[in-house]
Amino acid sequence: MPSRLDIPVVFLVFNRPEPTARVFARIRDARPAKLFVVADGPRPDHIGDAEKCRRVRELIAEGIDWPCEVVRDYAEKNLGSGRRVASGITKAFEAVEEAVILEDDCLPDPSFFPFCAELLARYRNEPRVGLIGGAPHVDNVVRGGESYFFCRYGYTWGWATWRRAWARFDYSMRTWAAWRDSGGLQELFPRSAVRKFWSRAWEHAASNPDDIWDYQWVYCYMRAGMLGLLPRTALVENIGFGAEATHTTTHVRGSQPTKPMVFPLIHPCTIEPDLVAEARASERFFSRPNLVVRAIRRFRQWCGRLRRSLAS
Repeated sequence: MPSRLDIPVVFLVFNRPEPTARVFARIRDARPAKLFVVADGPRPDHIGDAEKCRRVRELIAEGIDWPCEVVRDYAEKNLGSGRRVASGITKAFEAVEEAVILEDDCLPDPSFFPFCAELLARYRNEPRVGLIGGAPHVDNVVRGGESYFFCRYGYTWGWATWRRAWARFDYSMRTWAAWRDSGGLQELFPRSAVRKFWSRAWEHAASNPDDIWDYQWVYCYMRAGMLGLLPRTALVENIGFGAEATHTTTHVRGSQPTKPMVFPLIHPCTIEPDLVAEARASERFFSRPNLVVRAIRRFRQWCGRLRRSLAS
């Protein structure tokens, strides 16, 4: 019988039974002692949503066959992917000090769970570390054999954190305007292209938060000076690309096939951001692409919206 995972797991679900079943199978294998299931409600203007949401909740209920304390946080009405995720995680951290967090399309390698468990314990009382990510999103960034590296950018395709870090989260970004106007962006991002990316992202999140929560989270922990901790190889793969996705309707750069983590972990000697990794991430994700690339992305987004419209 597999060992029991002592760290609570927060599982964020909605209306996609197939990827949900795949991710839940990995959670089931890990056998967490405590499981929070956070589910959004069906959208009233989407035919079939109610049935899909019901199927998702049923497959989880039928699949819990190990000793486990289950907390079901089910919304009857649709709250939106931003408010539902944010409120669900906040409620979970009212009850526990730390947790692994997985969305219904983030498929973890089995080694992801012991990786998170060890590092949650190691950095539990280290205020400089705010997030343990499941995927690096950039290749060949770890030198010297370390199992992971630190970076100001934290990714939430499978991650873990502590109550002390999530306490910094502010969904409405109340400090954004004053911090922006005081020159905070220039201090945080010397490169103009990267600064423009995050300025647009955070302005949008502050003004239109209904379907966004992760930009607010990045803003809050980066403002607090916290670092993300990322593995040298991908431990989580995003399997949710497609017409049914809310945001990842087309394949996003950075999703990589998973590889098992090798134990025992080799820890970095210092808690410092890997500047090479940050530069590569900035170039790959956070600099404005040229006109041709932007046109291709917009066309793909349009195709995704069209497929969703036809499917509904």
